Formats: sequence, C-alpha cells, structure tokens
Amino acid sequence: MAPARTPPRRRGRPSQPVLSEERITSAAIKIVATRGYRHLTMTELARELKVSTSALYNHTSSKRDVLIRVQDRINQGIDRSGFGSLPWDGALERWARSYRDCYAQHTAMIPIMAVLPVADSPHTLEMYEAVARGLADAGWARGDIADVIVSVESLVFGAAYDATAPADIFDPGERSDLAPVFADAVRARPADAAAAADEAFDVALGAMLDGLRLRLAAGRD
Repeated sequence: MAPARTPPRRRGRPSQPVLSEERITSAAIKIVATRGYRHLTMTELARELKVSTSALYNHTSSKRDVLIRVQDRINQGIDRSGFGSLPWDGALERWARSYRDCYAQHTAMIPIMAVLPVADSPHTLEMYEAVARGLADAGWARGDIADVIVSVESLVFGAAYDATAPADIFDPGERSDLAPVFADAVRARPADAAAAADEAFDVALGAMLDGLRLRLAAGRD
C-alpha cells in the first residue's frame, strides 16, 4: 500500500490575514491595561502581536493611528441611544452613566483619551453628533452645547477613577483626630467601595443635571 501523500501546500496569502485593525486595537488596549501607557510602543505592540515591526507598519502608520482606533473602539461601547427617544436630560443622564461605566473598565486610557483629537474617529464623532443634536433639538444654544459635553466628560472621567479606587482611600488611620468631621463622614458612607462610588456619582450627576435644567430654562426666559 502506497504511503499517504502529504497535501500540497496552498500558495498565495492565507485566507485570514495575520494582522487586522481589530487585532491591533485589542492588543494595544491589552498593553495599556496590563502594563501602562508608557509600554505602548510600536515595538511592544508588534511583540504582543508576534509579528515584526515592519509588518505592523504595513497595517498602521503610527502610534497615533493606533490610539485613534483605541479611542473609537472604547467609545463605540457608550450608550447614546437616549438621544432622540428620551427628554434631553434623561438622555444625557443615560449617556453619562454609560460613559462612566465604560471608562471605569479602561481607566488607564483616560489620560490619553481625554486629550486625543477626535478627527478620524467615526464612532466617536457619531456619538458627539447624537449628543449635540439632542441638545440642539431641546433648545440649547449652539455656543453652549460643546460646554455641556465637556462638563459631563470632566465629571465622567473623575468618577471612572473613583469607581476603581481602593475602599480605604479616605481612611485617616490613626490620625482621625486631625479631621474628625471628615472621618465621621467617611464612616457614614457605604462600606462597599463600589456602592460608595455609585452614590457619589449620583450626587454629582444629579446636581449637574439640576444646574443644567436651570441654565436652559434661564436661557429661554
């Protein structure tokens, strides 16, 4: 009986590319989340993907290009569905809560995302357009819309950090005598760190929304 022949090797490129935008973006997020932003270099990214740096450059032009993709991937997960279906303040609240929850899972990316231009980020631009259009339809002046968005983002990024803070971050230890009122206030908070962070975010977001409602009403008068 003749030995089985080894099937001839198929020529041409593999049916599935070694690299893709999806893989590159996922690897970049992993590096930042596990090792920190300083380790996100094209060399480290190529090593994570198990390809040569030159091969990586065939799929992306620069680290900035990678960061734009990362920004767009993360922001794609933020819920903006309330705009167009809910009153502006309810939509803004849903958006803010989803935004905070999203970045609580990616706090290492906040220093990057907070200052990265949105150009060439289609999902991010679509998100901002939905928010801006919802606010404009509700009667917000064009000159105030971007300020409202930035104000919400400022709250969201800080709250995302707080959502991952250690439970004892405000514990004065043996020096409660220096801040007795503060120490009592800390003890009055929920013992669970996540619950305490949620409660603080509720207070801040509620106060912001109350203020924005008053501002919009005053602008209409």
